[in-house]
Formats: sequence, C-alpha cells, structure tokens
Amino acid sequence: MAKLDIIDRDGKTAAQLDLPEGVFAGTANDHLIYEAVVNFRANQRQGTAATKTRAFVSGGGKKPWRQKGTGRARVGSTRSPLWKKGGTVFGPEPRDYSYELPKKARRSALRAALAKKHADQELIVTSELDVKEPKTKEAVALLKAYKLDSALLVDTAANANLFRAVRNLPRVKAVDVVGLNIYDVLAHKSVVFSRRAFEAILEKLT
Repeated sequence: MAKLDIIDRDGKTAAQLDLPEGVFAGTANDHLIYEAVVNFRANQRQGTAATKTRAFVSGGGKKPWRQKGTGRARVGSTRSPLWKKGGTVFGPEPRDYSYELPKKARRSALRAALAKKHADQELIVTSELDVKEPKTKEAVALLKAYKLDSALLVDTAANANLFRAVRNLPRVKAVDVVGLNIYDVLAHKSVVFSRRAFEAILEKLT
C-alpha cells in the first residue's frame, strides 16, 4: 500500500498516511475529466439570456399603410422582425442548462483529477491549515510557509477563519471538503488538504 507524507509548516514530515489501493492508481481518464468539467460549468450557468419577440416590443399598433393599392409589400406592423427596432426571431429565452452526471462518473472523475495532481507532485497534505485570525496577512503567512502561489486549500467547515482569510488573495481559494469539485481542483496549480479533510475525501472516494 502506498504512503503519503503529511507535512507541517516547516516542510518536515509530521506523519504518513496510507493511500487506499485504487484511489491514486491507474491512468487518468481524460475524457471522463472533460465530461465532468463540462457538466460542472453547465450547472453553473444562469441561463437568464432573453430577447423580445414582436409580441413584447413596444409600438406597432397601427398598420403602416393600407393593405392594397400602394404598390408596396403588405405589412401589418412596424415591429415586424424585418423592420428596424422590430422583434427578434428565435432569440434566446431563459432556460436551465444543468444536467445530471452519474454519481459514479463524478466520483471517478474527481478521483482521476486528484491522482493526476498526486502524480505531478502538486497534491499536498498538511497536519493543519488553521489560521489565528480571519485576516489576509494570516493567509499570506500560511501560503509562504508552504511555498505556494496558486493553490486550492481544502478543509472542513469548522475552519471558518481560513475561508475568510483567503477571500482577497488572487489565484487562491479555500473550500469545504464537502463542496470539493473537479473544476476547482484543475483550476489551481496546487491542491492542499488538511489531514482531516483528506481523510474525509478518501472515505468518500473509496
């Protein structure tokens, strides 16, 4: 069984954790990762784009000219889609872009993404990610201790100070392990787990 080092803020190995077989083994399924990312982004879309058809454009109540005898084409409204300031034909309407990806596929994709990070030595497990106060300077000190630039910090909801401390830092995001998703994993160079968060995600993925 493979082992993973758990480091402290000094960069030293504080402990070791057994990695369950099958979680970080095997080759990454790139297409499954792609499908999971597309699904995540589709589910984030608001779908509020809309245009007005001729029924909703103001004006156009009067017939511009009589039906026959003018030599011009017949027309019933100045708000016809053929006219300037007319309605839009087949324009976007509010819709729901979200769709469900099978639970097993979502977990497999997240497992593959984390395995890729581990293979690239961009997955770090720390003894803790606690900060004393919910201040940006505390988060900066934490990142300097682990020599991080672009990072996704993963901990439990109990560490509220961490989530507030990193809000103003570019290229850094802190998430609750319950809400960990494949898009955030791939969008950051490094993924940093606290030990308790990593044990929770292992339990979820095995």
